[in-house]
Formats: sequence, structure tokens, C-alpha cells
Amino acid sequence: MLEPGNNDQLPPIPGKRYFTIGEVSDLCEVKPHVLRYWEQEFPMLDPVKRRGNRRYYQRQDVLLIRQIRSLLYDQGFTIGGARQRLTGEDAKEEATQIRQLVTQTIAELEDVLNVLKV
Repeated sequence: MLEPGNNDQLPPIPGKRYFTIGEVSDLCEVKPHVLRYWEQEFPMLDPVKRRGNRRYYQRQDVLLIRQIRSLLYDQGFTIGGARQRLTGEDAKEEATQIRQLVTQTIAELEDVLNVLKV
């Protein structure tokens, strides 16, 4: 899971469903060609591809990219070590990530509800 201290350095993730590779590049402070390379190295990173082979990343993809970035750049893992760390994560860390996604989704739905009440 992404360390809370590292999360403060990156911009907040907007409440959108899909993000282009350029948007993800800005959100994660990683160049687009690096993102494309990471797709080859990390099988769990698999954005939706639509017409023209354009990539569209979802929120969980952005969180995963931030986690990969943290492992490689901040914690000094190699690509192989980061891949092994991500595939060998215990259920507790996965549950924490799922809990964060549910909390963010609830907050977004509450925001939508407030907008609709107006």
C-alpha cells in the first residue's frame, strides 16, 4: 500500500471514472513512456483500451501506479522486487486498499447526492 507520507507529495486524484495516460502521468509524476513500460512489467496493471488503442485508466489503476512508483523510486526496489512485492501482498493490505476505494466511492456518491438536492 502507498505510504501516507508519499501520498502527500502527489496531487489528489479527481473524482472521475476514467483517466487518459497524460492525466495519469501528471497525477503520478511519471512520464507516459514509463507507464507503457510498466504495463509490460506488471501484469496487474491493465488499463482499458478503446478505439485507436487509447488507454483509459481507472482509479484503482492510478492507486496501483502510485504504489509501483513508491516501491521503485522511494523504497529502492528493482522491477522484479516490486513485482514480487505486489503479487505477494497479504490479504490485509488488499483489504485496506479496498476499504479506501469504498470510502472514496461513498464520499463521491454523497457529493453527487448533495448536488442533486440543490
